[in-house]
Amino acid sequence: MVDASLVIAVLALFTGFLAGAAFAFVGVPIPAPPNVAGVLGIVGIYLGFKLVEYVGWGYDLLGTLGL
Repeated sequence: MVDASLVIAVLALFTGFLAGAAFAFVGVPIPAPPNVAGVLGIVGIYLGFKLVEYVGWGYDLLGTLGL
C-alpha cells in the first residue's frame, strides 16, 4: 500500500504543476521565485525549520512578548 504522505506530496506537486501552467497560460508571473536559487532558498528555510524542530531547540518569542 502507498504511504498517505507520498500521495499528498504527489498531489501537491501535480496541483503546483497545474497552477504554474495556468499562470503561464494567462500570461501572469508566478507567485514563486523565478529561478533555482530562489527555490533552493525556500527548501533551505524548510530544512532549517525541521532541523531546529527535530533537535528541540526553540525560544517562545510570543510568550516573552505576552501574546
